[in-house]
Amino acid sequence: METFSLLVVIGAAFFFTYTNGFHDSANAIATSISTRALTPRIALAMAAFMNMAGAFLGSGVARTVSEGLIETPTGEEGMTILFAALLGAITWNLVAWYLGLPSSSSHALFGGLVGAALAGTSTVHWDGVLTKIVLPMILSPVLGLILGYLLMVALLWTFRRADPHVAQRRFRMAQTVSAAGMALGHGLQDAQKTMGVVVMALVIADVQDDAGSIPIWVKVSCALMLSLGTYAGGWRIMRTLGRRIIELDPPRGFAAETTAASVLYVASYIFYAPISTTHVITAAIMGSGATRGVRAVRWGVAKNIVTGWVITMPAAAAVAALGYAVVRLLFD
Repeated sequence: METFSLLVVIGAAFFFTYTNGFHDSANAIATSISTRALTPRIALAMAAFMNMAGAFLGSGVARTVSEGLIETPTGEEGMTILFAALLGAITWNLVAWYLGLPSSSSHALFGGLVGAALAGTSTVHWDGVLTKIVLPMILSPVLGLILGYLLMVALLWTFRRADPHVAQRRFRMAQTVSAAGMALGHGLQDAQKTMGVVVMALVIADVQDDAGSIPIWVKVSCALMLSLGTYAGGWRIMRTLGRRIIELDPPRGFAAETTAASVLYVASYIFYAPISTTHVITAAIMGSGATRGVRAVRWGVAKNIVTGWVITMPAAAAVAALGYAVVRLLFD
């Protein structure tokens, strides 16, 4: 029975990664598609490949997820908590995708973990949740907003004498690189989060002892599922990011993608912080777009997006807690 539970949890983790891919594929490529720097299928194929590559470039974020947030008992109780956490995260991902809301798959997962742990009376490391999840959740989009604005101002000043048509064409070409960098950062961040959950399941099932080491098959499987989900696409969310916040041009698309990718790399390699790619790229788009004037940004759309950010963790936590109660009711 314990082996079956382990397989179910790992399968749920892989499905979450798949939903993460098609839910968050918009993060890397919406700006490039909206500015016509890349065609949709080429952009998706590039993002899928770079997501897979990024999954192999580090493990610090995975260790944060597997060791720093919750403690679960071994055996069936621990498996129930992990399954309920993934159920909450998957449910919120699907709801947000249906509504075209660029919410965070990462924070859906973290909300699910906390909600399931509380329902199962397991230990939640609130200091870790605060310092590794909540603070980065607040600071990373603020940085994205400010840096996106400053980078765009710098680009406008640097190329102020350039021919507008030539500059647009060159920035459209440069977006190929910035979009690839964004997709690589997404793989570096989001594939590792699922790796951390799978490692937790292996430790709970007593298949491995060390929560800090990630088997190669786990890396390959999570990278592949994220890549497949990315190629499936997330067209509803792409429309929100690419056009509804602001009408982007290639220079602003380049500034937003470059800013977001930089924040992702710093968070992954220096702070090992699992941040939201959705939050960062959305804020960077707002920042770069605001150089056209405050009224250029559709703040009503932005307000709805931020509202989605705020409710993601508690909503996923509530679904996870309900899922835990249902599973316990059915199998006790």
